[in-house]
Amino acid sequence: MSLHATIDRVTDRIRNRSHSSRDAYLKKIARAAEEGPRRAHLSCGNQAHVYAAMPDKEDFVATRKPNIGIVTAYNDMLSAHQPYERYPDLIRKAGHAAGATVQVAGGVPAMCDGVTQGRAGMELSLFSRDVIALAAGVALSHDCFDAALYLGVCDKIVPGLVMAAGTFGHIPAVFLPAGPMPSGLPNDEKSKVRQQFASGEVGRDVLMAAEMASYHSPGTCTFYGTANSNQMLMEFMGMHLPGSSFVNPNTPLREALTIAGVERAAAITKLGNDYLPAGEVLDEKAFVNGMVGLMSTGGSTNLVMHIPAMAKAAGILIDIEDFHDISEAVPLMARVYPNGLADVNHFHAAGGIGYMIGQLLEAGLLHPDVKTINGTGLDGYTAEPKLDGARIRWDAGAKDTLNDKILRPASEPFAKTGGLKQLEGNLGRGVIKVSAVAPERHIIEAKARVFSDQEQVKLAFKNGEFTEDTIVVVRFQGPRANGMPELHSLTPMLAVLQDRGLKVALVTDGRMSGASGKVPAAIHISPEASVGGPLARVRDGDVIRLDAVMGVIENLTDTFADRKPVPFDGSDNAEGMGREMFAVFRAVAGPATEGAGVVV
Repeated sequence: MSLHATIDRVTDRIRNRSHSSRDAYLKKIARAAEEGPRRAHLSCGNQAHVYAAMPDKEDFVATRKPNIGIVTAYNDMLSAHQPYERYPDLIRKAGHAAGATVQVAGGVPAMCDGVTQGRAGMELSLFSRDVIALAAGVALSHDCFDAALYLGVCDKIVPGLVMAAGTFGHIPAVFLPAGPMPSGLPNDEKSKVRQQFASGEVGRDVLMAAEMASYHSPGTCTFYGTANSNQMLMEFMGMHLPGSSFVNPNTPLREALTIAGVERAAAITKLGNDYLPAGEVLDEKAFVNGMVGLMSTGGSTNLVMHIPAMAKAAGILIDIEDFHDISEAVPLMARVYPNGLADVNHFHAAGGIGYMIGQLLEAGLLHPDVKTINGTGLDGYTAEPKLDGARIRWDAGAKDTLNDKILRPASEPFAKTGGLKQLEGNLGRGVIKVSAVAPERHIIEAKARVFSDQEQVKLAFKNGEFTEDTIVVVRFQGPRANGMPELHSLTPMLAVLQDRGLKVALVTDGRMSGASGKVPAAIHISPEASVGGPLARVRDGDVIRLDAVMGVIENLTDTFADRKPVPFDGSDNAEGMGREMFAVFRAVAGPATEGAGVVV
């Protein structure tokens, strides 16, 4: 099948837009590759510091073994990252067996958005991505590594690590996932209890029992939010081994895949014949393939910000129009919560990523001719890993869906488009994800209620103030205002209003997580209100039209354009929970439509 015209056109547009920056980037990593790891040029004292703790340092100093650096996001507070505790020992053994040495180059922070939702700490969440990139950069700055293994799963962790991998693009990079926890309480039941608690129908004891039954063991949360969207993305972009994203932790198959990833890292260093620098994998085609994966699976809107930031680290410039156009061409092939009842384990069992990549390749919706850590060509990612003793073999993956309520072929999708829309109008630019929103809610015209933080919305809901169709405007939530926290804690109460028969929508310069669900939400509105963006001129009672069909976000009030913007008061967000240390980040963060980056 020839490449779909839209995919070809968008790729060319990105390539042309990025010509100068990508050319400069490739020259930069080529110069770094020519120099190679500098450990051979270090003084004896410098080298001794590198090798001092190695148990086999004499053998390493005397030979030309590749040295692999681990950059790990391990901590045992995040269920998704707890399995990484065992990885360094396993990786060292696998590396030694493959003729390499291995060192933990450094650790990076990993915070849990599930813990900080609706709390002050969430205002550090987005910026933690850039801190992760910086920390990974410090780890790799020792210039002693022939390849890097990146251990990370969740929301900001993978994007931050990819930003580092792109910046150190001359170093081969392999991403090693940890896998999702086994299925617990079904996500729709958990969501129902949350709504019942929000409306006062059940007590906190019932809510706590439901949450504990849902989040119950090591591994990624099983709904298809940002963490699992990250894992999908790494496979579509060729940074994981095929079929490795959704294998459960602490299983023989998971361990064998980790060993295979280490062996691959050892094989693609400049010391061998298959040198594959990360910057060559992270090209325009790879990012387009990632966006196709995002749309076809109904993935997290957070990736609409993270992908431009990741791409920029590799000299590639991506705009939200690229997401919109790809979404219009790519069918929605998966129904995974919050876009359906299944979780990622059910998705994986139904055929998973390998099935989807096969279908999308056949439909001409993916670039097949890409470089991946598995070798040249994306067709290898249609294979399924199987255990052959303690080793991995890759067999042909599923050709047919094993559950058409979860996974469908590209020719008979759940929807003809990916469900992500660009919004433009006199309120700015932003996006909306409609794959889980009922069609009758794709257009809403209603009076605005304006709030400056999410706590004000919760109080108004508690006081019973929402009695008519309403567009809830929550402004001063952008990166320069307060770090752009997710507003996911508003979802249950907005869903309650919707279930009562009201037409409601959220309009914000903030974020919603990958679990935003069935309530229409116009998010990432830029320019943000704190820098005088249009949301700062909205008043209570203004009539706003949110039209996800035509891609329009408009304030219909006659006097809107003539008003002065309401000034931003950031005093409530300036300190506490470390926010004072991030003032410099808030001062320089880019717009959400360009990735809200600080370091790229």
